[in-house]
Amino acid sequence: MDGFAAVDFGFAREVLQRGIAALYLVAFVSTLNQFRALLGDNGLLPAPVLLDWIGEKRERRRMLHPTLFVRIGYSDRRLALLCGAGIVVSALLVIGVPQWGPPWVPMLCFLGLWLGYMSVVSIGQTFYSFGWEMLLLEAGFLAAFLGSNDQPAPTVVIVLFWWLLFRVEFGAGMIKIRGGQEWRDLTALTYHHETQPMPGPLSRQAHLLPRWFHRGEVVGNHFAQLVVPFFVFAPLLSVWVPGPVPQIVGAVAAVIVIATQVWLVATGNFAWLNWVTIVIAFSAIGMPGVGAPVADRTDPDESLWPGIPLYWFVITTAVGILVVALSWPALRNLFARRQLMNASFNRWQIGNAYGAFGTVTKERIEIVVEGSVDDDGLLWREYEFKGKPGDVRRIPRQFAPYHLRLDWLMWFLPLGRSLDDWFTVFLLRLLEADAPTLALLRSDPFDGEQPRWVRAVSYRYRFATRAERRADGVVWVRTRQRIVLGPLGLRWGGWQPSLCSASVPALAPPSPSPPSPPPPPRSHLSGRRTALREEVSR
Repeated sequence: MDGFAAVDFGFAREVLQRGIAALYLVAFVSTLNQFRALLGDNGLLPAPVLLDWIGEKRERRRMLHPTLFVRIGYSDRRLALLCGAGIVVSALLVIGVPQWGPPWVPMLCFLGLWLGYMSVVSIGQTFYSFGWEMLLLEAGFLAAFLGSNDQPAPTVVIVLFWWLLFRVEFGAGMIKIRGGQEWRDLTALTYHHETQPMPGPLSRQAHLLPRWFHRGEVVGNHFAQLVVPFFVFAPLLSVWVPGPVPQIVGAVAAVIVIATQVWLVATGNFAWLNWVTIVIAFSAIGMPGVGAPVADRTDPDESLWPGIPLYWFVITTAVGILVVALSWPALRNLFARRQLMNASFNRWQIGNAYGAFGTVTKERIEIVVEGSVDDDGLLWREYEFKGKPGDVRRIPRQFAPYHLRLDWLMWFLPLGRSLDDWFTVFLLRLLEADAPTLALLRSDPFDGEQPRWVRAVSYRYRFATRAERRADGVVWVRTRQRIVLGPLGLRWGGWQPSLCSASVPALAPPSPSPPSPPPPPRSHLSGRRTALREEVSR
């Protein structure tokens, strides 16, 4: 580093800009594929209902983070156009096209992604209440000020990425050490690989490793999250300490963080959380001469460093001051007795607090959704989800960094005191054989035909032992617990379908029947930063 210019961090900037843009690409593709069925005009928690409620009183607008849809209104078509624009801009940044222009060009591109995706997250309710949403937003905002290819990366912005990495890692470490006893007695990962929200193809193998290995995992996790993050700031010492030692120390710290995140990627499906942490960790890896500026197109009289315009120095310095000021609550939170996880302290989601898995569940309970076409409901068939466990012979797939939002929320259902509002609407959509809802699933056992009844049944799942795997060819062993809800069927009042239990005769629907309206707004902001959701980010 040389004052304002992080001359040895050109490669780090390349990874940051392209990597964050790639994750925005995944986020917009995920939204394009799932948002309309989950939150669209006829979704499980319709965004227009939320926006109508917000619009009833002006003071309610501050309950939402900034979103374009407050001003332009929501429609499924506008959502698709926003996602399409986000995909195009993200792809251009991954390729590196805007980076060949002046620094304000990639700045506008990243700020567009940031505002566009924030517009989605703000109305995403419980389906978008995960910690990695705000992490991607904050990373995208910072990436806007990394500059372009013909100048060094600004030191202040690189340091802000270190500060972001520190909050992610140290915050998660503090949450764990203050959380469940299993993190202090080193038994947390004895359970975690089996009970995590959405296991991956290697999760079972990780779970079956010896207990001493799992204890070593916890020790390594504590070291990587409570000790290592302080050393990512070591390259700052190169301003006063000659030689490569400060940068080497910072790079080693970054590699340790990356290695732990790669292990999490290999053994689970945590959307893009681990991936964005890996990308951010590259900010601490300085490589002299790699990714250096390719040209100097700036008048020396208008720059403080060759290739750095004076206006860019002013902008990035102002951003540094802004982020430091907004980070004060997050800094206090790191050392607070009642530490918050995945909390935003301002409407723009900058300077957030992060954390994950303060406690680890000891057993895995799955809600299995079944349907029947029989009037008497004697024969039941299961709906298969794409990611969550179902068929005991099916090996879990790797989906991350793609986010299967419905599958993730299905994991939370058994942990709550009551079933969420969206789940009741989900069962209604299954009874209607709603095509967009069925597209969120791996398979429909009735091939588009409307079932007569649906119900939710709880099962306890555990990974099969090696002997059970050899004998029966199963990945999971499950034990039925109880019927959680149902059987439920369709009841028609006028033109509007609703649910009835099996003890109430269901009425045949009139023909033809118009599309059903969205459900009433029983819980406009349900799930935003709930205690259960805060337990999961990593």
